[in-house]
Formats: sequence, C-alpha cells, structure tokens
Amino acid sequence: MHSSVNNLISLKNKVKEIVSKKQLKTNPEIIVVTKTFSIDKIYPLIEGGHMHFGENKVQEAEKKWNEIKSKFINLQLHMIGKLQTNKAKNAVKLFDYIHSLDNEKLALKLSQHQKEINKKCKYFIQVNISNEQQKSGISEELLNSFYNYCTKELSLDIIGLMCIPPVNIDTNKYFKLLRAKAKELNLNNLSMGMSSDYENAVLNGSTHLRLGTAILGERNSVN
Repeated sequence: MHSSVNNLISLKNKVKEIVSKKQLKTNPEIIVVTKTFSIDKIYPLIEGGHMHFGENKVQEAEKKWNEIKSKFINLQLHMIGKLQTNKAKNAVKLFDYIHSLDNEKLALKLSQHQKEINKKCKYFIQVNISNEQQKSGISEELLNSFYNYCTKELSLDIIGLMCIPPVNIDTNKYFKLLRAKAKELNLNNLSMGMSSDYENAVLNGSTHLRLGTAILGERNSVN
C-alpha cells in the first residue's frame, strides 16, 4: 500500500478515536491538500476511494485536475488559498467548495460567474480571527454584514466559516472563537485544522480538516 494511503488511514483512525472518546457530534471530512504535488503522488489516494482534495492556486489546479475530474464524477475539489477576483470565473468552473471568500468584490464576481455558467459552489467565509495584517479574511466586526450581503443580496451558498490561526501558538482560543461566530450565524460547518493542529480543531468541532504534510509528506518549495 502506498505510504500516503497508509498515512490517510492512520489520520482517519486518529480522528475517529478523538470523536469517539470525547463523544463529539462532528465527523470531520479530511481534505487532502495537494498543492505542489504531482498527480502521480495523488493518484493512489483517488484509487483508494478518497474524494476530497484541496488546492491553493487556480492555475496549478486547472493543469492537474481538469481531466481527472471528468473521470471521477464524485471527486470534490476545494479552493483553500487566496482567490483573486480575476481567477473567480475559472475557480467557479473547477471547484466545488471555496474556503477563502473574504471580500465583497470577490463575492459579487463569484455570484455573477455562477449565474453565467449555471453552477453553484459551496462557500466558507474566511475570518481573520487573529487580526493579523498579513492574513486575508473578514474581520469579526464585519462578519455579520458580509454574511448578510453574500446570502441575502447575492444568494451565495455559505455553509460555514474558515480560519488560519497564528503559527506557533495555542490554537484552541481561535478555534473556539470561530465556532462561536459560526453558531451566531447558524452555520454548521467549520474549515479549521491543518497538519500541525488538527487534533485541537477536531476537539473544537471542525467539520473540514485541511491536511497536506501529514498525508503526502513535505511539499516541494517550487510553488
């Protein structure tokens, strides 16, 4: 069995163990983050039946996934990186989920392109939960009005919230904050938790874990 498949099975078991031990209500979906990895590294996971994958860049994803998505109709592709408005149309065409919705201009473009090609994506609003200047995301203060704009004016299918906490710090505080914000908006999904902090994320109710290194190993630095 390929090492990535073994890693994924181990992670799934670990997550199940946490959920069972703490009697949690969520059963998180693992999104395998495949940025910079070639398709031959990813294929064993697809053949093993895994269907949720994440990419950071539209251009890289198009080269990698267009053909495969036509072969595997159940495959679900997640855009988890910063999305520029000029890439919005291509993102709507290729991706099923977009985790990085973070401004009104982008929301409007996504709404327009959905209508053009008659396709609806599922969206997470990215929240800058730690107010870091270098990070994307809507501030807590603007979250409610942005959510209302996306859902009521644009009819976007907002299913949850996403965050990227600060590095090298206890992430529990930020995961709890995001969970509270989602509850206020009656949103059931939380995209939080990466290879370094997924256990905390599971304990705090994450429904979508974004895991790359823990499954595929250290990524290439070319992209």
